[in-house]
Amino acid sequence: MRTNTGLWWLLSGFFFVVFVTYVAWNILAHDQGEWYHRIEWVGSVALLFSALMGALIAFYVGRVHKAQGGELPEDILTSDIDDGDPELGEFSPWSWWPIVLAFSAALGMIGLAVGAWLMPIGIGVFVIAIVGWVYEYYRGYFAR
Repeated sequence: MRTNTGLWWLLSGFFFVVFVTYVAWNILAHDQGEWYHRIEWVGSVALLFSALMGALIAFYVGRVHKAQGGELPEDILTSDIDDGDPELGEFSPWSWWPIVLAFSAALGMIGLAVGAWLMPIGIGVFVIAIVGWVYEYYRGYFAR
């Protein structure tokens, strides 16, 4: 986590340097009017907020690292790759319900874009897909 904190601070500093360079370049490149009329505000504010968001993430990650008191496997040179693998849960590689669920979402989005009459059909397919996916283990493996 120390490495992550350092990378985020580095990224924040980079965005701040680019912000200062961008503002100075705009002021020097345009010579009409007051200095604040010569700044391109959208890009300047976007770069400044990118620097601030990077600093926010760096601060948060640093505080979490300090509160945990331990080291992550990524920070220990003698750790293996599988030391950092968490248990992700149980998945059904044979399940067809996620495909049906994606189809219902696509049908709902097409209903929003093309015609409202498709939306109830998409919602109906969605309910069937959710119920099928939740209860698929109650019927056994490879059950349809």
